[in-house]
Amino acid sequence: MLALLRSLWHEPRSPHPPPRGWPDWALAGVLVPIVVLEGFLRPDLSWRVVSVIVVAGLVPTLLWRRTLPLPMVAITSVITGATLLLTGGDSPQMYASIYILLLPYALFRWGSGREAVIGLAILLVNACLSTVLHYTGVADAVGGFAVLSAVAALGGAFRYRARARIRELDQVKLLEREQLARDLHDTVAHHVSAMAIRAQAGLATAASRPEAAAEALKVIEAEASRALAEMRVMVRVLRRTQPVDLTPGRGIADLERLASRGRLGPSVDVKISVDLGDIPPSVGAAIYRIAQESVTNARRHARHASRIEVRVAADDTSVCLRVSDDGDTGAGRLAVRRGYGLIGMMERADLLGGTCEAGPSPDRGWTVTAVLPRTGSAA
Repeated sequence: MLALLRSLWHEPRSPHPPPRGWPDWALAGVLVPIVVLEGFLRPDLSWRVVSVIVVAGLVPTLLWRRTLPLPMVAITSVITGATLLLTGGDSPQMYASIYILLLPYALFRWGSGREAVIGLAILLVNACLSTVLHYTGVADAVGGFAVLSAVAALGGAFRYRARARIRELDQVKLLEREQLARDLHDTVAHHVSAMAIRAQAGLATAASRPEAAAEALKVIEAEASRALAEMRVMVRVLRRTQPVDLTPGRGIADLERLASRGRLGPSVDVKISVDLGDIPPSVGAAIYRIAQESVTNARRHARHASRIEVRVAADDTSVCLRVSDDGDTGAGRLAVRRGYGLIGMMERADLLGGTCEAGPSPDRGWTVTAVLPRTGSAA
Protein backbone atom coordinates (compact mmCIF):
# COMPACT_ATOMS: atom_id res chain seq x y z
CA MET A 1 0.00 0.00 0.00
CA LEU A 2 2.81 2.39 0.87
CA ALA A 3 4.55 1.57 -2.40
CA LEU A 4 1.34 2.36 -4.29
CA LEU A 5 0.94 5.69 -2.52
CA ARG A 6 4.59 6.53 -3.10
CA SER A 7 4.23 5.71 -6.79
CA LEU A 8 1.10 7.87 -7.02
CA TRP A 9 2.82 10.74 -5.22
CA HIS A 10 5.71 10.77 -7.71
CA GLU A 11 3.48 10.38 -10.79
CA PRO A 12 4.44 13.03 -13.38
CA ARG A 13 1.95 15.23 -15.16
CA SER A 14 0.35 14.00 -18.36
CA PRO A 15 2.30 15.28 -21.36
CA HIS A 16 0.98 17.62 -24.03
CA PRO A 17 -2.26 18.96 -22.52
CA PRO A 18 -4.49 20.59 -25.17
CA PRO A 19 -3.86 24.34 -25.38
CA ARG A 20 -6.56 26.80 -24.44
CA GLY A 21 -8.61 27.39 -27.58
CA TRP A 22 -11.87 28.75 -28.86
CA PRO A 23 -13.99 25.87 -27.43
CA ASP A 24 -12.87 26.86 -23.94
CA TRP A 25 -13.73 30.52 -24.54
CA ALA A 26 -17.04 29.53 -26.09
CA LEU A 27 -17.89 27.33 -23.09
CA ALA A 28 -17.11 30.16 -20.69
CA GLY A 29 -19.09 32.60 -22.81
CA VAL A 30 -22.15 30.34 -22.79
CA LEU A 31 -22.04 29.46 -19.09
CA VAL A 32 -22.09 33.03 -17.80
CA PRO A 33 -25.46 33.99 -19.35
CA ILE A 34 -26.88 30.60 -18.33
CA VAL A 35 -25.93 31.30 -14.71
CA VAL A 36 -27.43 34.78 -14.85
CA LEU A 37 -30.60 33.48 -16.49
CA GLU A 38 -31.05 30.80 -13.82
CA GLY A 39 -30.54 33.40 -11.11
CA PHE A 40 -33.39 35.51 -12.48
CA LEU A 41 -35.82 32.72 -13.33
CA ARG A 42 -35.43 30.29 -10.44
CA PRO A 43 -37.94 31.19 -7.72
CA ASP A 44 -36.56 29.01 -4.88
CA LEU A 45 -33.06 30.51 -5.02
CA SER A 46 -32.17 32.36 -1.82
CA TRP A 47 -29.12 34.55 -1.62
CA ARG A 48 -29.73 35.09 -5.30
CA VAL A 49 -27.13 37.81 -5.95
CA VAL A 50 -24.39 36.04 -3.99
CA SER A 51 -25.05 32.73 -5.74
CA VAL A 52 -25.00 34.28 -9.22
CA ILE A 53 -21.82 36.25 -8.52
CA VAL A 54 -19.99 33.22 -7.11
CA VAL A 55 -21.04 30.69 -9.76
CA ALA A 56 -20.50 33.11 -12.65
CA GLY A 57 -17.23 34.35 -11.17
CA LEU A 58 -15.79 30.83 -11.06
CA VAL A 59 -16.42 30.21 -14.77
CA PRO A 60 -12.96 31.58 -15.80
CA THR A 61 -11.29 28.78 -13.82
CA LEU A 62 -12.24 26.48 -16.70
CA LEU A 63 -9.78 28.31 -18.95
CA TRP A 64 -6.81 27.15 -16.86
CA ARG A 65 -8.12 23.77 -15.74
CA ARG A 66 -5.62 21.80 -17.86
CA THR A 67 -2.49 23.88 -17.26
CA LEU A 68 -3.15 24.76 -13.59
CA PRO A 69 -5.57 22.08 -12.34
CA LEU A 70 -4.65 22.16 -8.63
CA PRO A 71 -4.81 25.98 -8.22
CA MET A 72 -8.17 26.07 -10.00
CA VAL A 73 -9.56 23.32 -7.75
CA ALA A 74 -8.21 25.08 -4.68
CA ILE A 75 -9.68 28.46 -5.70
CA THR A 76 -13.07 26.93 -6.43
CA SER A 77 -13.15 24.92 -3.19
CA VAL A 78 -12.13 27.88 -1.04
CA ILE A 79 -14.68 30.24 -2.59
CA THR A 80 -17.56 27.73 -2.51
CA GLY A 81 -16.67 26.75 1.06
CA ALA A 82 -16.62 30.39 2.16
CA THR A 83 -19.97 30.91 0.45
CA LEU A 84 -21.46 27.97 2.36
CA LEU A 85 -20.22 29.41 5.63
CA LEU A 86 -21.58 32.85 4.73
CA THR A 87 -25.03 31.58 3.81
CA GLY A 88 -25.12 28.89 6.49
CA GLY A 89 -25.99 26.31 3.87
CA ASP A 90 -29.44 27.82 3.37
CA SER A 91 -29.00 28.60 -0.32
CA PRO A 92 -29.72 25.69 -2.70
CA GLN A 93 -27.02 24.97 -5.23
CA MET A 94 -27.50 26.34 -8.70
CA TYR A 95 -27.98 23.79 -11.47
CA ALA A 96 -25.47 25.64 -13.65
CA SER A 97 -22.71 24.96 -11.10
CA ILE A 98 -22.49 21.43 -12.50
CA TYR A 99 -19.67 22.72 -14.72
CA ILE A 100 -17.40 22.72 -11.62
CA LEU A 101 -17.10 18.93 -12.03
CA LEU A 102 -14.82 19.62 -15.00
CA LEU A 103 -12.16 20.80 -12.55
CA PRO A 104 -11.67 17.50 -10.63
CA TYR A 105 -11.79 15.67 -13.96
CA ALA A 106 -9.00 17.88 -15.29
CA LEU A 107 -7.06 17.44 -12.05
CA PHE A 108 -6.93 13.65 -12.38
CA ARG A 109 -6.55 13.75 -16.16
CA TRP A 110 -3.72 16.27 -16.48
CA GLY A 111 -2.28 16.92 -13.01
CA SER A 112 0.66 15.19 -11.39
CA GLY A 113 0.18 12.53 -8.72
CA ARG A 114 1.12 15.00 -6.00
CA GLU A 115 -1.43 17.51 -7.31
CA ALA A 116 -4.09 14.78 -7.49
CA VAL A 117 -3.54 13.73 -3.87
CA ILE A 118 -3.60 17.29 -2.55
CA GLY A 119 -6.57 18.21 -4.75
CA LEU A 120 -8.49 15.12 -3.63
CA ALA A 121 -7.97 16.11 0.02
CA ILE A 122 -9.26 19.62 -0.71
CA LEU A 123 -12.29 18.25 -2.56
CA LEU A 124 -13.15 15.83 0.25
CA VAL A 125 -12.92 18.57 2.88
CA ASN A 126 -15.17 20.80 0.77
CA ALA A 127 -17.63 17.94 0.17
CA CYS A 128 -17.80 17.14 3.90
CA LEU A 129 -18.37 20.83 4.70
CA SER A 130 -21.17 20.98 2.14
CA THR A 131 -22.75 17.83 3.56
CA VAL A 132 -22.67 19.16 7.12
CA LEU A 133 -23.97 22.65 6.32
CA HIS A 134 -26.46 21.60 3.65
CA TYR A 135 -27.58 18.15 4.80
CA THR A 136 -30.62 16.87 2.89
CA GLY A 137 -30.42 13.16 3.64
CA VAL A 138 -28.19 10.14 3.40
CA ALA A 139 -29.11 9.47 -0.22
CA ASP A 140 -28.06 12.94 -1.37
CA ALA A 141 -24.82 12.78 0.63
CA VAL A 142 -23.87 9.37 -0.76
CA GLY A 143 -24.87 10.47 -4.26
CA GLY A 144 -22.66 13.57 -4.05
CA PHE A 145 -19.60 11.55 -3.01
CA ALA A 146 -20.39 8.97 -5.71
CA VAL A 147 -20.52 11.64 -8.42
CA LEU A 148 -17.21 13.12 -7.25
CA SER A 149 -15.61 9.65 -7.20
CA ALA A 150 -16.96 8.85 -10.66
CA VAL A 151 -15.57 12.09 -12.12
CA ALA A 152 -12.16 11.45 -10.56
CA ALA A 153 -12.16 7.85 -11.81
CA LEU A 154 -13.13 8.98 -15.29
CA GLY A 155 -10.24 11.43 -15.41
CA GLY A 156 -7.82 8.74 -14.24
CA ALA A 157 -9.16 6.24 -16.77
CA PHE A 158 -8.67 8.62 -19.69
CA ARG A 159 -5.21 9.47 -18.34
CA TYR A 160 -3.99 5.88 -18.30
CA ARG A 161 -5.72 5.06 -21.56
CA ALA A 162 -3.78 7.89 -23.22
CA ARG A 163 -0.56 6.64 -21.63
CA ALA A 164 -1.18 3.11 -22.91
CA ARG A 165 -1.72 4.44 -26.41
CA ILE A 166 1.51 6.46 -26.24
CA ARG A 167 3.37 3.27 -25.28
CA GLU A 168 1.78 1.42 -28.19
CA LEU A 169 2.73 4.21 -30.60
CA ASP A 170 6.31 4.17 -29.31
CA GLN A 171 6.40 0.40 -29.83
CA VAL A 172 5.17 0.77 -33.41
CA LYS A 173 7.81 3.40 -34.14
CA LEU A 174 10.51 1.26 -32.54
CA LEU A 175 9.56 -1.75 -34.65
CA GLU A 176 9.66 0.40 -37.77
CA ARG A 177 13.13 1.64 -36.82
CA GLU A 178 14.30 -1.94 -36.37
CA GLN A 179 12.91 -2.96 -39.75
CA LEU A 180 14.58 0.01 -41.42
CA ALA A 181 17.85 -0.86 -39.69
CA ARG A 182 17.62 -4.37 -41.14
CA ASP A 183 17.09 -2.95 -44.62
CA LEU A 184 20.06 -0.62 -44.15
CA HIS A 185 22.14 -3.55 -42.97
CA ASP A 186 21.51 -5.26 -46.32
CA THR A 187 22.57 -2.08 -48.11
CA VAL A 188 25.81 -1.77 -46.14
CA ALA A 189 26.57 -5.46 -46.71
CA HIS A 190 26.05 -4.93 -50.45
CA HIS A 191 28.50 -2.00 -50.55
CA VAL A 192 31.13 -3.85 -48.51
CA SER A 193 30.82 -6.90 -50.77
CA ALA A 194 31.30 -4.67 -53.83
CA MET A 195 34.42 -3.16 -52.27
CA ALA A 196 35.86 -6.60 -51.54
CA ILE A 197 35.19 -7.84 -55.08
CA ARG A 198 36.76 -4.75 -56.69
CA ALA A 199 39.81 -5.00 -54.43
CA GLN A 200 40.29 -8.65 -55.41
CA ALA A 201 39.89 -7.80 -59.09
CA GLY A 202 42.39 -4.96 -58.79
CA LEU A 203 44.95 -7.23 -57.14
CA ALA A 204 44.46 -9.96 -59.74
CA THR A 205 45.01 -7.61 -62.71
CA ALA A 206 47.59 -5.27 -61.18
CA ALA A 207 50.53 -7.08 -62.81
CA SER A 208 49.14 -7.03 -66.36
CA ARG A 209 47.12 -3.77 -66.07
CA PRO A 210 48.57 -1.31 -63.56
CA GLU A 211 45.76 1.17 -64.26
CA ALA A 212 43.25 -1.41 -62.97
CA ALA A 213 44.40 -0.74 -59.41
CA ALA A 214 43.56 2.97 -59.78
CA GLU A 215 40.13 2.12 -61.20
CA ALA A 216 39.48 -0.30 -58.36
CA LEU A 217 40.46 2.33 -55.79
CA LYS A 218 38.01 4.81 -57.30
CA VAL A 219 35.17 2.29 -57.11
CA ILE A 220 36.12 1.33 -53.57
CA GLU A 221 36.17 4.98 -52.54
CA ALA A 222 32.67 5.55 -53.94
CA GLU A 223 31.28 2.39 -52.37
CA ALA A 224 32.94 3.19 -49.05
CA SER A 225 31.35 6.66 -49.01
CA ARG A 226 27.92 5.17 -49.66
CA ALA A 227 28.42 2.47 -47.04
CA LEU A 228 29.54 5.05 -44.47
CA ALA A 229 26.46 7.19 -45.15
CA GLU A 230 24.16 4.20 -44.81
CA MET A 231 25.89 3.14 -41.57
CA ARG A 232 25.31 6.60 -40.12
CA VAL A 233 21.64 6.29 -40.95
CA MET A 234 21.53 2.82 -39.39
CA VAL A 235 23.12 4.05 -36.16
CA ARG A 236 20.52 6.82 -35.94
CA VAL A 237 17.52 4.57 -36.35
CA LEU A 238 18.66 1.45 -34.50
CA ARG A 239 17.42 1.45 -30.93
CA ARG A 240 17.90 -2.13 -29.77
CA THR A 241 20.86 -4.52 -29.69
CA GLN A 242 18.95 -7.45 -31.19
CA PRO A 243 20.25 -9.83 -33.86
CA VAL A 244 19.74 -8.46 -37.35
CA ASP A 245 17.64 -10.39 -39.83
CA LEU A 246 19.80 -11.10 -42.88
CA THR A 247 16.85 -11.87 -45.16
CA PRO A 248 16.95 -9.49 -48.16
CA GLY A 249 14.24 -6.83 -48.04
CA ARG A 250 11.80 -5.85 -50.75
CA GLY A 251 12.39 -2.96 -53.13
CA ILE A 252 10.75 -1.01 -55.92
CA ALA A 253 11.28 -3.93 -58.30
CA ASP A 254 8.93 -5.98 -56.09
CA LEU A 255 6.02 -3.52 -56.41
CA GLU A 256 4.69 -5.50 -59.37
CA ARG A 257 3.87 -8.31 -56.96
CA LEU A 258 1.21 -6.09 -55.42
CA ALA A 259 -0.72 -5.96 -58.70
CA SER A 260 -3.84 -8.12 -58.96
CA ARG A 261 -6.87 -8.53 -61.23
CA GLY A 262 -9.42 -8.06 -58.45
CA ARG A 263 -10.87 -11.56 -58.20
CA LEU A 264 -11.17 -11.41 -54.40
CA GLY A 265 -11.33 -7.65 -54.01
CA PRO A 266 -10.43 -4.41 -55.76
CA SER A 267 -7.91 -4.68 -58.57
CA VAL A 268 -4.45 -3.22 -57.98
CA ASP A 269 -2.75 -1.39 -60.83
CA VAL A 270 0.97 -0.63 -60.40
CA LYS A 271 2.80 1.83 -62.65
CA ILE A 272 6.42 3.01 -62.32
CA SER A 273 6.96 5.94 -64.63
CA VAL A 274 10.78 6.11 -64.53
CA ASP A 275 13.75 3.82 -64.08
CA LEU A 276 14.67 3.79 -60.40
CA GLY A 277 17.40 1.19 -60.47
CA ASP A 278 19.97 3.61 -59.06
CA ILE A 279 18.19 4.63 -55.87
CA PRO A 280 19.51 3.33 -52.50
CA PRO A 281 17.97 0.08 -51.27
CA SER A 282 16.75 1.84 -48.11
CA VAL A 283 14.57 4.16 -50.20
CA GLY A 284 13.36 1.29 -52.35
CA ALA A 285 12.47 -0.75 -49.27
CA ALA A 286 10.60 2.21 -47.77
CA ILE A 287 8.62 2.77 -50.97
CA TYR A 288 7.67 -0.90 -51.06
CA ARG A 289 6.66 -1.04 -47.39
CA ILE A 290 4.53 2.10 -47.61
CA ALA A 291 2.87 0.88 -50.82
CA GLN A 292 2.24 -2.56 -49.33
CA GLU A 293 0.69 -1.10 -46.16
CA SER A 294 -1.45 1.31 -48.19
CA VAL A 295 -2.75 -1.43 -50.49
CA THR A 296 -3.51 -3.66 -47.49
CA ASN A 297 -5.43 -0.86 -45.77
CA ALA A 298 -7.41 -0.12 -48.93
CA ARG A 299 -8.39 -3.76 -49.34
CA ARG A 300 -9.52 -3.98 -45.73
CA HIS A 301 -11.28 -0.68 -45.23
CA ALA A 302 -12.22 0.82 -48.63
CA ARG A 303 -15.95 0.21 -48.93
CA HIS A 304 -17.26 -0.42 -52.44
CA ALA A 305 -13.78 0.06 -53.91
CA SER A 306 -13.14 -1.49 -57.32
CA ARG A 307 -9.66 -0.20 -58.11
CA ILE A 308 -6.42 0.67 -56.29
CA GLU A 309 -3.74 2.60 -58.13
CA VAL A 310 -0.05 2.58 -57.17
CA ARG A 311 2.03 5.22 -58.93
CA VAL A 312 5.77 5.85 -58.51
CA ALA A 313 7.52 8.86 -60.04
CA ALA A 314 10.82 10.59 -59.43
CA ASP A 315 12.93 13.60 -60.27
CA ASP A 316 16.56 14.46 -59.63
CA THR A 317 16.08 14.93 -55.88
CA SER A 318 13.11 12.87 -54.70
CA VAL A 319 10.95 9.79 -55.26
CA CYS A 320 7.17 10.13 -54.98
CA LEU A 321 4.73 7.30 -54.22
CA ARG A 322 0.97 7.74 -54.58
CA VAL A 323 -1.54 5.04 -53.64
CA SER A 324 -5.23 5.83 -54.17
CA ASP A 325 -8.52 3.96 -54.30
CA ASP A 326 -12.07 4.73 -55.42
CA GLY A 327 -13.89 3.57 -52.29
CA ASP A 328 -16.36 5.48 -50.15
CA THR A 329 -15.01 8.05 -47.70
CA GLY A 330 -16.85 8.32 -44.42
CA ALA A 331 -16.30 9.18 -40.77
CA GLY A 332 -15.94 5.52 -39.87
CA ARG A 333 -13.24 4.99 -42.44
CA LEU A 334 -11.36 8.07 -41.27
CA ALA A 335 -11.29 6.67 -37.75
CA VAL A 336 -10.15 3.23 -38.89
CA ARG A 337 -7.38 4.39 -41.18
CA ARG A 338 -5.68 6.51 -38.51
CA GLY A 339 -4.10 3.38 -37.05
CA TYR A 340 -0.69 1.98 -36.32
CA GLY A 341 0.01 1.11 -39.96
CA LEU A 342 -0.19 4.77 -40.96
CA ILE A 343 1.97 5.74 -37.99
CA GLY A 344 4.59 3.21 -39.07
CA MET A 345 4.58 4.57 -42.62
CA MET A 346 5.04 8.11 -41.38
CA GLU A 347 7.83 7.04 -39.04
CA ARG A 348 9.73 5.26 -41.82
CA ALA A 349 9.41 8.24 -44.17
CA ASP A 350 10.51 10.64 -41.44
CA LEU A 351 13.58 8.56 -40.60
CA LEU A 352 14.71 8.86 -44.23
CA GLY A 353 14.12 12.61 -44.32
CA GLY A 354 10.85 12.40 -46.25
CA THR A 355 7.15 12.87 -45.65
CA CYS A 356 4.07 10.64 -45.74
CA GLU A 357 0.50 11.95 -45.74
CA ALA A 358 -2.85 10.21 -45.93
CA GLY A 359 -6.38 11.52 -46.32
CA PRO A 360 -9.56 11.47 -48.37
CA SER A 361 -9.35 12.31 -52.06
CA PRO A 362 -11.21 15.35 -53.45
CA ASP A 363 -13.70 13.19 -55.37
CA ARG A 364 -13.91 9.91 -53.46
CA GLY A 365 -11.62 7.32 -51.98
CA TRP A 366 -8.43 7.60 -50.00
CA THR A 367 -4.94 8.68 -51.05
CA VAL A 368 -1.55 8.04 -49.45
CA THR A 369 1.33 10.18 -50.71
CA ALA A 370 4.96 9.64 -49.71
CA VAL A 371 7.90 11.75 -50.85
CA LEU A 372 11.42 10.50 -50.03
CA PRO A 373 14.81 12.03 -50.90
CA ARG A 374 16.42 10.13 -53.73
CA THR A 375 19.70 9.87 -51.82
CA GLY A 376 18.02 8.27 -48.81
CA SER A 377 19.55 10.74 -46.34
CA ALA A 378 18.15 10.60 -42.81
CA ALA A 379 16.53 13.61 -41.32
